[in-house]
Order: sequence, then C-alpha cells, then structure tokens
Amino acid sequence: MYLFIPIVFLLGYTMIALEHPLRLDKSASAILTGVLCWALLALDNGATLHLAGEGGPTGYSVESQLLEHLSSISSILFFLLSAMTIVELIDAHSGFSLITDKVKSTNKVALLWGMSFLAFFLSAMLDNLTTAIVMSALLRKLIKDREDLWFFAGMIIVAANAGGAWSPIGDVTTIMLWIGGQVTTLNIIREVFLPSLASLVVPLGVASLYLNGKVERPETEVESGNGNGNNHPVSVFEQRLILFLGIGALLFVPVFKSYTHLPPFMGILFGLGILWVVTEYLHGGKIHRSEQKVVSVLRRIDVPSVLFFLGILLAVAALETGGYLSQLATAMDRTFGNIYIINILIGLLSSVVDNVPLVAGAMGMYPLSTFPPNHDFWELLAYCAGTGGSILIIGSAAGVATMGILKIDFLWYLKRISLLAALGYFAGVGVYYLINVLL
Repeated sequence: MYLFIPIVFLLGYTMIALEHPLRLDKSASAILTGVLCWALLALDNGATLHLAGEGGPTGYSVESQLLEHLSSISSILFFLLSAMTIVELIDAHSGFSLITDKVKSTNKVALLWGMSFLAFFLSAMLDNLTTAIVMSALLRKLIKDREDLWFFAGMIIVAANAGGAWSPIGDVTTIMLWIGGQVTTLNIIREVFLPSLASLVVPLGVASLYLNGKVERPETEVESGNGNGNNHPVSVFEQRLILFLGIGALLFVPVFKSYTHLPPFMGILFGLGILWVVTEYLHGGKIHRSEQKVVSVLRRIDVPSVLFFLGILLAVAALETGGYLSQLATAMDRTFGNIYIINILIGLLSSVVDNVPLVAGAMGMYPLSTFPPNHDFWELLAYCAGTGGSILIIGSAAGVATMGILKIDFLWYLKRISLLAALGYFAGVGVYYLINVLL
C-alpha cells in the first residue's frame, strides 16, 4: 500500500495536466489526489506512519499528522482567501483603473518588461503569492486576448518567484531560512539578487526576440459599466481610498508579522477587517452600492481555485508525512554530495512538489555546524528552491494561484513558459557560480 501513494500522486498530477482533454476540472483531480494519498497512508501498516526511519517520530496516528499539516495548510488558504477578497474589493471600486490608466504603452515587449519588473520588486516587498494575485488582477484590465494574457501571466509567475528568492520575506522558504538563522538579511540580498535578476532577464530577453505587435485592451469601464457588472460607478475619492487601503493592507502584512510574530494570515485578516469596516460605512444606506461591499465581493471569489490549492497541498503533505521527500533528500546527498548538484536538483524537484518540505528536509539534514550561516549552500538553496518552482505552473504558490485565477492550462504553460523558466533558472545558477567560485 505504501508504494501506491507516489503512483496515485503522479496519476493525480497527470489528470491535472490533462484537464482539458479529459474535460475534468483540475480542482476535482487535486482534491481526489490529496484525499486518496492520505487514505492510503491511513490504510497502510495499521494506520501507523513510516516516516522514513530517519529519526522522525513513529507511531503517530495518520489523523494527528493530518491535523498538524492542516494547521499550516489552513493558514495558507486563509491568506489566499483574504488576499483575493482584498484584490476583488479594489477591483469592485475600479481602483486598478488608477494604475492601468497610467500604462499607455500597448507594445508587447515594453509592457512585458515593465510588468515583469514591477512583479519582481513587488514580490520582494510582499511575497510571491500576494504579488501573483495582484498582478493577475492588473493583467485582466490590460490585456484582452487570452493567449497574450496567459503569456504575460506566465512571465509574471517567473518574475514573482525570482523576486521572492532574494528577499528574506519574499517566499516561505526564504522566511524559513531567515528565521532559522541560515541566512541573514543583507547577505541574502547581496548574494542572491543578481542570480535572481538573471533568472528573469534571460527569459525576458529570449521572449523579446519573437514577441511583437501590440496588446489589445479590454473594454473600458465606461463602455461596460465598471467592468464588474456594476452600473453605479464610484467616485475618484472612493477609488483612491480603497486602492491605497488595499495596497497598504498587503504591505502591512510583513510589518505585522515582524512585530507580533503571528502568522501572515493574521496580518492580512486584520487588513481585510479594516477594509470591511471602511466600506460598510462608506456605502452604508446605499442599496445600489451593495455589490461593492465585502459580503457581495465574497460571492465572486473563485472557490474552485481555493479547493485546487487545498488538494495540491494535501497531496504534497501526504508525501512529506510518508517520508518520501526525506528519503529522496537523503538519497541525493549520498549519491551526489556536491552542494551545487544537490541544490539544482532540489530546485527542479520543487517544480513538481512544494518547496517548503524540501527546504525543511535540507535544514534538518545539514545543521549549522556543517554549513554555518550565510554559507554558499544556504544561499544557493534559497535561490534554487525559490525560482525552480517556475518551471511548472503547479510548482509554486504563485503559479497555482495564477493558474486558478486566470484558468491557465497546464500543458499550455509547459509548452510556452517552462523552457523559458528553465533557461532563467540555470542562468541564475551560472551567475551565482561565476560570482562565488570563478571570481
């Protein structure tokens, strides 16, 4: 039974990849995969976990382990729901038009570079998941053609993951390494910034060689209500107020976390609460404005995308709990023993499974006595685990969120973006090697 779990996992990912040919929503495949993996764990060996026999706890019930993982999964889902609600609330008040109206260029190459660099630096301040959600909303306002929209979104995923890799608060894995003492703030910025920049610039440069023409803008809000099915346009004051409060709420999350040491979802829930109160009083008594209140905005949240996220995280958690990922990490260490090869493989593997358990496994395998703080191993691990997830759309939180929001097809991303992301990934590794070994 234990050997069937990886098979179910791979079959589930195949069903997600073949969503359109199978005519089966990817959320259904993800949920089934997550539940079946845990069910097989429970049925295996008297409901007792293997946990790889590498010093991990034994004899724990599957239920207790599931509930433990559900704690971290729920924090991600609550964060995702809150961020999506804030973005939808800004959109309901036409707040993004204040930004998109300033973007005059319709040249594909210029727009692609501009939006990608915006995502790159925004991800370093927020995180790659929040950045992907915000940028997806902006792209929907700027690009009408689905093919162009998906291509831009794919490059935004690459940019968001690259931007998150060089910032201590830009990705969950860099936060783990930062809090664990493996890296320090100034050092990771100094050592990983150029490799991360290379992982974005190389795909952009290659894409610019064959990308031409102009993007077609969607209908303006004047032509179609406010773009949200609302025929009661808001005032400029309301647009600016909700936009600034929404962006401020997102930027406040890392500040809230650093002072309270509470999980990020608590900070974004606090921001959502503030926005909820403001919009209730802003539109209180205005029946025709009910669609611009949080209660109405919540109905527009893409619940299947959230369930897709839940299924993916459950499936990966099952692999971690069963000991597969720790066994794999140990096997790589014994087989290769080279920090560059190990980290490259971890990055490539993170395009299939979540990078968090992979980095956690590496942190457990190598104590600080082996690799001291700011060692090349930790810096390269931060880069590889952060950017490797861009190679497949399901390899990062930013990719999964964007896939759900914009309904991007897995196979389309594989054909159009994966090679570009891989070129950028290896270019970044090359830049790091050049700076730290050859120079």
